Amino acid sequence: MGSLFAELARQASTNARREVETYAREIPEFGFLDKDARARAETLEHSVWLRHRTVELSPDNSELTDDDLGCIASMGELRATNGMSLDARQGVLRVHTALMLREINEATDAQRGGGVDELMRMMIWFAPQGERGIGAYRQGFVRVLRRRMPYAEQIALLARSLLKGDPIAAELAAAVDMELPDRCAVTVFRLPDPPVVDRFLENEIETLVKAHQTPVIWGPEDGDGSAELIALVPLVSDATTAEHAPPHTVPDLLPDLAPDHVPDVVRDFARALGRPCAVGTATAPLPELAEALERARRIGRAAPLRRASAGLRPYALADVFVELAVADVPFVDSWLRSLARTLDSGPDLLLTLDAYYRHDMHRGTTATALNVHTRTLDYRLRRVRELTGIDPGSTQGVRTLSAVVTRHLSGAWR
Repeated sequence: MGSLFAELARQASTNARREVETYAREIPEFGFLDKDARARAETLEHSVWLRHRTVELSPDNSELTDDDLGCIASMGELRATNGMSLDARQGVLRVHTALMLREINEATDAQRGGGVDELMRMMIWFAPQGERGIGAYRQGFVRVLRRRMPYAEQIALLARSLLKGDPIAAELAAAVDMELPDRCAVTVFRLPDPPVVDRFLENEIETLVKAHQTPVIWGPEDGDGSAELIALVPLVSDATTAEHAPPHTVPDLLPDLAPDHVPDVVRDFARALGRPCAVGTATAPLPELAEALERARRIGRAAPLRRASAGLRPYALADVFVELAVADVPFVDSWLRSLARTLDSGPDLLLTLDAYYRHDMHRGTTATALNVHTRTLDYRLRRVRELTGIDPGSTQGVRTLSAVVTRHLSGAWR
């Protein structure tokens, strides 16, 4: 055994004690180690064992054995059984990896600059075997979650791990028989009047999760009592998406539109929720889901509130970019709100404009949707022009009055 490996072997017990102390100091959930002598001894024993196995295997670049991986997995099982959170588990892996690298560096420094060949051998071994060890730890952790945690909680844990970019998502997905896609449409249901989450609703949502292979999680309640349901709708790969892109377009300039199957998913979940809601969606590859969630939330706040039976659909950036900009310019928002107040005095004028723009200003289709005669529709549109001085069918009308309608229906002015 070379001098670097001998130095690591000599320091194994000392380094293991430092690791246990770091866990107790930096990870709140490990505070119990200061009170539970048996748990502390078990943690220390495992840390010493892992360091000795590192020194034994790395000189010849030998792989961790199945028994080794089983021992590591059992530690993951023990931590999950004790109720460790995903955040704490990730903290353990971070601390362990950082300390192992620090120990290798310290052992190298102790050789006064020598042992370069040994250092290279150690690093060649460390990366792949470290990855295998972390994978075993995750698998053991997830095995316990699968046995002890209800399906709905496993799904929520999967959604949370995807949004945080936690690598454990792969094991969690396998545990609930889901395949992870390359991309997701992060879809936020904004519910000003959230439903009571009883067993019946949980069962309905669970059925939809399985049918659409879509992880969901309830977001935090806002101060106004509203809530949100976050759904991660799986999407096809970029290559398939590119095949269906409009011709003669630059991909980076394409608007962030809701993919074709997302409206069906939205309608199914909205029916289960049984409440008016506004839906915002933003697509992203898995590593960027957290940023997509923030975009989807902002879009959902700008989108109109509707029931599932009243034309509810997911809104993307391309649908509400004007309203998003308006929300950040108070004097413009105030002007649009004054127009809405003016239109409130007429006979269903805001409702009429909503239908008019949703049906692309087609008079016959709009009148049918409103269940009125086209002459009644024409009268209402003339009334809008009289009250505001803006023709609803003009360019200015579309730009201005459609923003008025959407801001009004979003509930932003309540």
